[in-house]
Amino acid sequence: MKISQTQLTQARALHHRATVIDTHVDTTQRLADETWNFTTRHNEGHVDLPRMKDGGIDAMFFAVFAAGPLAKGEGIRATRTQIRHIQALATQFPDDVIFAVTADDVREAKAQGKVAIILAIEGGYLIEDSLDILNEYRSAGAAYMTLTHAFHTTWADSAGVHQDLKPLHNGLTTFGREVVKEMNRIGMMVDISHVSDKTFWDVLDVTTSPPIATHCSCRTVSPHRRNLTDEMMKAIADRDGVVQINFAAGFIDPNYPPIDPDRVKAFFQQGCPANVRLTDHITPLSILVDHFDHALQLIGPDHVGIGTDFDGIPALPDDMHDCSYLPNLTALLLDRGYDEEALIKVLGSNALRVMDACQSVAIKRD
Repeated sequence: MKISQTQLTQARALHHRATVIDTHVDTTQRLADETWNFTTRHNEGHVDLPRMKDGGIDAMFFAVFAAGPLAKGEGIRATRTQIRHIQALATQFPDDVIFAVTADDVREAKAQGKVAIILAIEGGYLIEDSLDILNEYRSAGAAYMTLTHAFHTTWADSAGVHQDLKPLHNGLTTFGREVVKEMNRIGMMVDISHVSDKTFWDVLDVTTSPPIATHCSCRTVSPHRRNLTDEMMKAIADRDGVVQINFAAGFIDPNYPPIDPDRVKAFFQQGCPANVRLTDHITPLSILVDHFDHALQLIGPDHVGIGTDFDGIPALPDDMHDCSYLPNLTALLLDRGYDEEALIKVLGSNALRVMDACQSVAIKRD
């Protein structure tokens, strides 16, 4: 799909005016490598500071992740280590980075010309069935927790990723409901990405704060188990939440071929090299735009946002090779007739609204 220079110029100007937020990247895994520098431009992977600036991106949620299931104590140790790595970015690069906890922190970073890095927990199993540990993560700055990942936890069913999973709990257990209530109480956003359909509806039955899908796409456009049905998306919008569209080619493209999981694992172990393709299939950028288009038509611009899954996925659409290419998406949404004020909401102000709302619910409870 041809993107005109006029459209791209308009998109870049809009990114400068908006507060552009990506609610889910997996760049945290790179921070453990002492030879990898966030402020250096890299040829591999999807995210670093120079490419964030090229893409006009003001804030990213860095997800803490540890492949599970894990032995007791391992998840907590891994999470604490990754939290320290994320927090250290602001100490190491104070002229460029703010470690943000609140929406106001993000706004302040934008005002200062810095990028905001926000902590997120991907996988409720990392609390190891402890509300005290959940509170510890929140106190460390975690803005949201994704309740499950690719497998069931002891208290919530997952949708799976590469295969369908038989229900284990039929949604949330009693303790799972307590987790959601505690997240509401402490102002932590409840992320329903990765959960089973039944878990989704159980969460919406419990939460008093707006729910967020930090990296999900539309099942109507691509019938992947990780995507949301129209009914789910409407339910999120009805509760003033946001659906943040995932960029993974395997999720958004109904024609994307299955790939051997071992090859995917090796790809990540090699650092997501730019010259390695796991398949010859090319997903056009227009398919990603179709997901945004469908969501915007279905639930409106107040409830749609961006959650790329950069550095956590093996393939992206064409013309979206890393975070510096994000203006290409904005240009094509402008081309489809969406006005700038609507896109300012999609680019970031919707995510800020949910952050504010969850904090507000916590303050009122206290």
